[in-house]
Amino acid sequence: MDETFEKTAEQAAAFQKIWMDSASKMIQAGLAAGPNSAPPEVLRQIRSGVFQALAESWEEFMRSPQFLEGMKQWMENAVAFRKVTGEFLAKARNEMQAPSRDDIDTIMLNIRHMEKRLLDRIEDLCQQVEALKAAAHRNPIPRKRKSPRAPQRTRKTTTQ
Repeated sequence: MDETFEKTAEQAAAFQKIWMDSASKMIQAGLAAGPNSAPPEVLRQIRSGVFQALAESWEEFMRSPQFLEGMKQWMENAVAFRKVTGEFLAKARNEMQAPSRDDIDTIMLNIRHMEKRLLDRIEDLCQQVEALKAAAHRNPIPRKRKSPRAPQRTRKTTTQ
């Protein structure tokens, strides 16, 4: 625990040093303007100096080992938290006897494979039908002729 406290104190001190340097650079930029400068020019110089000092201090801060180590720890904690919550939710689904995400993904994958196989098979059947149609047009099959029909007898009805 003492190591953690010391490490945190060192990081806070480094952060404070960066901000103090930044503040001193901003003040120096504001005082660098000459007394004979026009007021808008003085304001532009102050603004430029402030922006330059902020950019330099943030560049230094973000490249510092303390910041990089803090970001690394934050990312590791975020990944660990996501893993723990995922496991917790999976356990809750299991307790409720609900399908897990892996089960649903497996079913969806199987349905996609089955759909692909069916579409491939239908495409093959379409090609076979087209080939049969083409062959039928090249070599038509002779049809049987129907025999002439015998004349139909008409029934005479007598009326009384």
